[in-house]
Amino acid sequence: MSWLSRFGAVLRLAGISAAGVVLALWAVMLHGPGGQVSHTRSGRIIRRVRIGVLIATALITVQAVLLVAGAWRNDKQIEGNMGVAAAEVLDAGPRRSTIAFVTPDRVTYRPELGVLYPSELDTGMRIYVEYDRDDPNLVRVQHRDARLAIIPAGSIILLAWLVAGALLIGLAVLEIRLDHRRAVNAVR
Repeated sequence: MSWLSRFGAVLRLAGISAAGVVLALWAVMLHGPGGQVSHTRSGRIIRRVRIGVLIATALITVQAVLLVAGAWRNDKQIEGNMGVAAAEVLDAGPRRSTIAFVTPDRVTYRPELGVLYPSELDTGMRIYVEYDRDDPNLVRVQHRDARLAIIPAGSIILLAWLVAGALLIGLAVLEIRLDHRRAVNAVR
């Protein structure tokens, strides 16, 4: 039995549904430590900042997922009508490398956007590439595919949520301090 299924069993025994946990977590992320809407000016401002942090993090997450989905779509397009050719790396960079290759019908291509999955290439290298015969500008290094995009995208998502978590915790601490200061001033 995995830890997740054990956790679910404990929640069910306690009479708490998974949806209830998610809703409680969502209320805390939006409204702060108590999960209740603050009607003070500072509470409203902090809530808006929280919402901004969550929206920005969600957008970063969606972009990273779309990055992997786009790489997968490009791979499927290449695999649908694949050609293989020897290529020379004209200019190598960590995120973009330009190449030149000749198709069997003796046409030389230099894709404007470079080659997909360009890591570990050096200028002057001779490599094999796979390309879409219908669109020779869509080309990738042979034996590389969208799986190479998963780790960078996952790292971006993880980092974004870690930063968002730290910001949300910082906002919660700020809100607690402001509430405490407000309570002390009310007593005086």
